Amino acid sequence: MATVRRQVTIHRSADDVWAVIGDPRTIADWFPGIAGCTVDGTTRVITTVTGLPLPEEIVTVDAIQRRFQYRVTAPIIQDHLGTIDVFALEEGNSLVSYATDCDPPAMALMIGGATGGALAELRRQLEAPDPADEAPTAPTAPAADGASPD
Repeated sequence: MATVRRQVTIHRSADDVWAVIGDPRTIADWFPGIAGCTVDGTTRVITTVTGLPLPEEIVTVDAIQRRFQYRVTAPIIQDHLGTIDVFALEEGNSLVSYATDCDPPAMALMIGGATGGALAELRRQLEAPDPADEAPTAPTAPAADGASPD
């Protein structure tokens, strides 16, 4: 079995990051290449952008440890465990670690490569400015004497 681990620091609180990671239905929002998913109890089926369904078993959703684990159960993979951990850092930052344990080992490299892209997209989304925080600017009214206020 091979292990590949990727990690990223995100300038958001661990609780903010966990709100996304801890909800198994949000994966298509932040994992490039995944078009959608369905969740029924501990079964999640992700659908890739090519239309390939991949069944998974949700193993752990632990809000206290901020840990999410799942197994890909598709026959193409002999054994798999994906683990995403969210750690609180100083000053409201987080460290997100995404580990892939997989057999055959070549699949660990493929999945591990994709998880690196997923973490980069997660960081991009969570660090993006919130449009609601940007107040619209009001147009400047002309001065009473008719002169431009600039």
